[in-house]
Amino acid sequence: MSDVCLLGATGSIGGSALDVISQHKERFSLRSIAAHSNVQKMAALSKEYPDAELALFDKNSALELQKITGKKVFAGMEGLLELVADCDLVVNGLTGSVGCEPTLKAIECGKKIALANKETLVMAGEIIKEALKKSPNAKIMPVDSEHNAIFQCLADCKNAEIESLQITASGGPFRELPAEKFSEITLKDALNHPVWSMGKKITIDSASLMNKGLEVIEAHFLFGVPYEQIKVVVHPQSMVHSLVQFRDGNLMAQLGAPDMRIPILCAMAFPERLHLETKRLYLPEIQKLTFFEPDFKKFPCLTLAYEAGRAGGTRAAVLNAANEVLVNAFMQQKISFLDIPRGIEHCLSKIAEPGGELNLEKILFADSCAREAAGNFLHCSQ
Repeated sequence: MSDVCLLGATGSIGGSALDVISQHKERFSLRSIAAHSNVQKMAALSKEYPDAELALFDKNSALELQKITGKKVFAGMEGLLELVADCDLVVNGLTGSVGCEPTLKAIECGKKIALANKETLVMAGEIIKEALKKSPNAKIMPVDSEHNAIFQCLADCKNAEIESLQITASGGPFRELPAEKFSEITLKDALNHPVWSMGKKITIDSASLMNKGLEVIEAHFLFGVPYEQIKVVVHPQSMVHSLVQFRDGNLMAQLGAPDMRIPILCAMAFPERLHLETKRLYLPEIQKLTFFEPDFKKFPCLTLAYEAGRAGGTRAAVLNAANEVLVNAFMQQKISFLDIPRGIEHCLSKIAEPGGELNLEKILFADSCAREAAGNFLHCSQ
């Protein structure tokens, strides 16, 4: 039996994780749940799981939840860190940079972490790697379907045996849209993902292919593979979740229905495989699987992510923070879809790389500077 701390309990990952836990009550006990600010959903979850401890990142929301439930509610980053220190397994489904510090704390406490918060490794990959070296009992299990697929394909092979990692992308809703039509893209268009049902922010990132760019950076740190050996392959059916090309000519792929519960359970139960009530693939029914090269010109966010990853230091943190601010502005219909990569490029050009040894303080400062620069871009573009 593993006591589980679920971060991001009110989001799409949280909902899928709760279903996984409900299917395996003999293996997983929900010790604590946390979210950003969704009071009503957290109140409902508190009724369903009365023994679970509660936390909300937004302190005003935490006070409101405390009044509604009559229970103690941990608040702010301190609250999240309190919960991750007191469990066996952390499922980090938080969205955005707020997920970074809880991951670091969980590593320091020697926890097993089912990580869906890609920003953790995008922002602070080098620091996470060092923290894992200092805390050998801690282990990160990737939840993103692409990284979980690579993890399964790699098993215990040595990095020298890897020729390339091939991360699949559905291509989003605009794969076949001509570049000259991108200026007409609406919020409704961008939220209409052809395959996955996800939160709004990650859906927009999928439409711009920034999600794939962030996954490339994440894969670099998860698997220790150079950027030139990490490729993105557009695969509209989203049945092959990623592939590994080995130096002996073998190409190994992981297939599964597009259901996030599958990689979540895989990460939570590893090294075991537990039964899951979900759709099984029937290959004759699928009939064909197609693959394409991504269009880097049409989707400049993918190029920007590769460049930031290769540059190292705090560049990926700047990229990530600027993207968060600009995607939020697009969701509020304050800027156009094309302003997202334009704004990111603006922020990367304005923020200097700090010298000296990289640490969390420098990363968080770069994150703050990027948000300010993105705010300035928004002000000038309106």
